[in-house]
Amino acid sequence: MSDAPKPLVFSGMQPTNTLHLGNYLGALKNWVKIQERMPCIYCVVDMHAITAEAGYAKPAELIRSTREVAAAYIAAGVDPTRSILCNQAQIPAHAELAWIFNCVARLGWLDRMTQFKEKSGKHKERASVGLYTYPVLMAADILLYKATHVPVGEDQKQHLELARDVAQKFNNDFGAPDFFPLPEPVIQGPGTRVMSLRDGSKKMSKSDESDYSRINLTDGADAIAQKIRKAKTDPAPLPDSEKGLEGRPEAENLINIYAALADEPRAAVIAQFAGQQFSAFKVALADLAVARLTPVAAEMRRLLADPAEIDRTLKAGAARASAIAEPILADVKKLVGFLV
Repeated sequence: MSDAPKPLVFSGMQPTNTLHLGNYLGALKNWVKIQERMPCIYCVVDMHAITAEAGYAKPAELIRSTREVAAAYIAAGVDPTRSILCNQAQIPAHAELAWIFNCVARLGWLDRMTQFKEKSGKHKERASVGLYTYPVLMAADILLYKATHVPVGEDQKQHLELARDVAQKFNNDFGAPDFFPLPEPVIQGPGTRVMSLRDGSKKMSKSDESDYSRINLTDGADAIAQKIRKAKTDPAPLPDSEKGLEGRPEAENLINIYAALADEPRAAVIAQFAGQQFSAFKVALADLAVARLTPVAAEMRRLLADPAEIDRTLKAGAARASAIAEPILADVKKLVGFLV
């Protein structure tokens, strides 16, 4: 039980609302690269989706969204024959380990989670217990497979720290110092944090009321171009150095998007467009975004035309994931002292 774990990546996205450019640049594009280097499990985290109103008590919508997110993974380049592609709800071990971790984690740890405070707002007594313990389920998602690496955005780093705390405390409490690895974050590139096209100080979000704040992965060429044309900028031309982006969040966001889509350093993009007006830069950005994103949208449409095939892919992935998870969960139960 104490053998050093082999490198393994785990990551996932919630099936709530349509995925957008931020999801593509901040996660999917990097997932595709990572699967070339390490074995990966990419999960549609549908159990997380019912912790908040966006996914709760909407069964038909949740099923549709689960298939859509799975289709986005594949369309972006995740290979389900190489990586494991699954959804949480088909793997009961996620919930079983989450309960054990609920007894390992401490209220003080969860009270410090800033994302719960943001999502619950002024009425946290009305929030679900699931939303409060969301980070514990996330810890179970990762540690169930003894994952060693987790691609996370800025807003999830605190949750990964909690997963490390849970792993450390479990190992200490049950006398198995090397049982769970302490998972490491995977550092990502310039497109990691994509901001709203309407407000450069806010992250691009599926829940933003304005559709013009984001580019959806299902958008066609005309919609992509129009949203970029209408994206908020400032009156000054593009700067000639990275220092010139300070205090210009909208300019910085559009340059970051271009750099991430083109797989170029931000400095190279600035050098290419220095001194130009945003009207010219937006034309180039729109052309690049259309070239990169419309094939993804087309492949998603093709995949979603055959939902049964997506379901078969997820079921096969769940079987592969369970083959890894169940022996680990069995060892956890023995350590805890459950009769099994």
